[in-house]
Amino acid sequence: MFVPFNELPDTSRVWIYQANRSFTDAELTEISSRLETFLAAWTAHGGDLNASYEIKYRRFIIIALDQEVRAATGCSIDASVAFIQQLEKDYNVDLLDKMNVSYKQGEHVAFKTLIDFRKMAKDKAVSPNTIVFNNLVNNKYEYLNDWEVPAKDSWHNRFLK
Repeated sequence: MFVPFNELPDTSRVWIYQANRSFTDAELTEISSRLETFLAAWTAHGGDLNASYEIKYRRFIIIALDQEVRAATGCSIDASVAFIQQLEKDYNVDLLDKMNVSYKQGEHVAFKTLIDFRKMAKDKAVSPNTIVFNNLVNNKYEYLNDWEVPAKDSWHNRFLK
């Protein structure tokens, strides 16, 4: 069952999918509609899942699930991954490659491969204070508080040494 994102508890599980490019206005409208439809019908063993989403910076899809109502199962997680894979195909975008890094350059969100980000850190093109997106957060609280952080406060720190 689709619910407003702000109504989900902070303990809700989150999955963050980062696109390798920004979505257009038309794509954002279509993707939002498709996400609402998918989440409204998303179930685990026939029971509704209380879920929502946000799209941030025109390139991050955040899906959240209130696991206190009903937890995701292997089949429901598989269904969500299949949904994301279909978005990848339909919009010619990469959403599942975890070997990429997004970070802020002023108000712009930059996207690099992990190898390129490592090189930039070595060359001091990014600093410990560069704002990075920690897509490894697990729940809504972490997403709201620890997703956009200085590189020194994230797993990205290992490249800055």
